[in-house]
Amino acid sequence: MDSRGSSRDKKSKDNDRHEAKEANSTAQNFVDFTEAEEDLVSRMHRLVGNRWELIAGRIPGRTAEEVEMFWSKKHQEK
Repeated sequence: MDSRGSSRDKKSKDNDRHEAKEANSTAQNFVDFTEAEEDLVSRMHRLVGNRWELIAGRIPGRTAEEVEMFWSKKHQEK
C-alpha cells in the first residue's frame, strides 16, 4: 500500500469520528421539558425576554443553553 492510501484512510476515520461526535452532541442537547417547565419558560420569557440565564435560574437542573435550545426548537416548529 502506498503512503497516499493510508493518508486517505486516516482522513476518513477522522471524518467518521467528527460526524459521530457531532451527532452525539446534537442528541445530548435536546432535552424534554415538563409541562410545568414549558409554562414557566413561556411566562418568564414574556417578562424578561431572551435572558436565558435568568430563566434557567428559576428551573432547577436546567442550563441557559438548554432553555434557549428548547425555546428555539419550540418556536421553529410553528
